[in-house]
Amino acid sequence: MDILFLLIPLSIVLALAILGALAWAVWRGQFEAIEAEGERILDDD
Repeated sequence: MDILFLLIPLSIVLALAILGALAWAVWRGQFEAIEAEGERILDDD
């Protein structure tokens, strides 16, 4: 039972860190042109 007092806050901190990383990636524009990267390999130079 004592381990729950450690695991529950740890899981909340981990979830907040994941959400923060996702929000940072969205605000920095990492997901703006996803289709363009897939088509870039098909273009001949």
